[in-house]
Amino acid sequence: MFDKILIANRGEIACRVIDTCRRLGVATVAVYSDADRAARHVQMADQAVHLGGSAPADSYLRGDAIIAAAQATRAQAIHPGYGFLSENPDFVDAVVAAGLVFIGPSAAAIRAMGLKDAAKALMEQAGVPVVPGYHGAEQDPDHLAAQAALIGYPVLIKAVAGGGGKGMRRVDDPAQFRDALDSARSEAQGAFGNPAVLIEKYILQPRHIEVQVFGDGTRAVHLYERDCSLQRRHQKVIEEAPAPGMTPEVRRAMGDAAVRAAEAIGYAGAGTIEFIVDGADGLRPDGFWFMEMNTRLQVEHPVTEAITGIDLVEWQLRVASGEALPAGQDEITVTGHAFEARLYAEDVPAGFLPATGRLAHLRFPGHARIETGVRPGDTISPWYDPMIAKVVTHAPTRAIALRALEQALVDTEVAGSVTNLDFLIALTRHAGFRRGEVDTGLIGRDLDALVADAGAQDRARVLAVIGLAGLADPAVQGGATLWQPLRRTIAWDGGQAVLEVQGPGAARVTLDRAHEVRWQGGRWWVDGDLCRERIVIHPAGVSVFGGRTVHLTPLDPLARRGADEGGDGLTRSPMPGLVRSVHVAAGQQVKAGDRLAVLEAMKMEHSLTALRDGIVAEVLARPGDQVEAGAPLIRLEATDD
Repeated sequence: MFDKILIANRGEIACRVIDTCRRLGVATVAVYSDADRAARHVQMADQAVHLGGSAPADSYLRGDAIIAAAQATRAQAIHPGYGFLSENPDFVDAVVAAGLVFIGPSAAAIRAMGLKDAAKALMEQAGVPVVPGYHGAEQDPDHLAAQAALIGYPVLIKAVAGGGGKGMRRVDDPAQFRDALDSARSEAQGAFGNPAVLIEKYILQPRHIEVQVFGDGTRAVHLYERDCSLQRRHQKVIEEAPAPGMTPEVRRAMGDAAVRAAEAIGYAGAGTIEFIVDGADGLRPDGFWFMEMNTRLQVEHPVTEAITGIDLVEWQLRVASGEALPAGQDEITVTGHAFEARLYAEDVPAGFLPATGRLAHLRFPGHARIETGVRPGDTISPWYDPMIAKVVTHAPTRAIALRALEQALVDTEVAGSVTNLDFLIALTRHAGFRRGEVDTGLIGRDLDALVADAGAQDRARVLAVIGLAGLADPAVQGGATLWQPLRRTIAWDGGQAVLEVQGPGAARVTLDRAHEVRWQGGRWWVDGDLCRERIVIHPAGVSVFGGRTVHLTPLDPLARRGADEGGDGLTRSPMPGLVRSVHVAAGQQVKAGDRLAVLEAMKMEHSLTALRDGIVAEVLARPGDQVEAGAPLIRLEATDD
């Protein structure tokens, strides 16, 4: 076993690796950027080395600086985590050339699976079923459009060097193909430095089921499957293991195929074989196809650990240090069911736009496994993935594990940034998901209902007003007093309410209508209903958790609002980011829905479109500009009727 390793990553995965290293008595070295000087993973490690600027290219993607840090601290090996350099074969070669151990597969194995088209050809040779499609080298747009027509719409355009939903576009109509191709190529070039794509048949009721594999360079075993079908924008939201509806026959077929795939490339370490599965008529042995292999540890690996009782990071360290596979296939069993929900700083109603902010309040329940890289007071930066935490539950049955996940999310408290917490809670309550009826289109089909269900209810807003009024703790209310008026206006950033104090533990709050509030039996009651919500006072204001999440920020009477509050014709940046391209010019006439510009933020591209018909009066940003949230980009003038 190693004495010391360097972790070439940040956030929750770096913290996760450190946890196992501590248990095994292995010292750890963290690396960090300017933005991460005080990050949790830096504080947890035994040593820490500064890499450079906040941008990944200036820090976590600097392979030479990472290797130099490992050598300077006398680390014996480098754990890449996931993302950044974890699947970069040139980095692996450099690590090995420096006399260090790369805790993961060989550079040859990564190269074999790094390009989706070449990987599919290799899998066909190994007897692994692959999705019908075009995986050739010819990238002429007309040729690709012709191939898409031969495959038959709908099709999926995918970056050959892609991952995480980047460089991926679904196309339902030939007329949309060229725009989708341009967008996918641009995003792929920005994310991977390679604009090449492949075209695949889009399966109409697809499920995303992946198999965890682990190899020693010669032999491989599988640790069963995970269902990752709950996705938005091709990125996973909630994962579970095992897959609902799985039969022994299908599990055996998928597991055998995954092991063949791993052994075909002499795979060493933890990896994942991802399959696209036709869920239209239930799972069947001839209804799954190889999609890609992730040659690293996956974000969702905790659900596999939960059902198998195996610490995959420990296995990584043991095999990389020269040990044989810790267990044979017949020694790996499944116990119970597990779920993982990804808690993000993102604005769900706005299209899952990444968000930033300082975490003024952060509390997780003690009855779930929490994987996080942040603490109260930390900042969600625009430089990296906006994940706050992974919430993991495990129980004897799927139904109990899902109920446990729901409760864990209800008991989670985050304030200071917009999050997807209510959306995750709504998903756990989705009737079809509870029945195990999952496919990758579920969120898209039911998004309106899920977002509406995640919206704030009046009851939570009423309780937030009580908090803003300083009445959250009934023990210090003291009833009506001479120096506090019985009736007053409570204002916050974006609204106001009228509060009437009627006596100790009793009040009326008027929003759109009047609500009766009382404190009785140690609980709040609103309009006669017992409230399970919790009022939390924190530096950023007041939040209500436990039912629907509501945040109210007290109105600063000294703050002046800008003159432009909407209706000004300005298209503003919804978040900090890089202006990737501008698609209009001054004087150009546009219609509602036309693309105006493309913003790159948090590793994704976001199209900004016209909200109404108009004429472009000014273009206020250029490609390559780094802009802040709210920065004006395009100004439109209304057209004359």
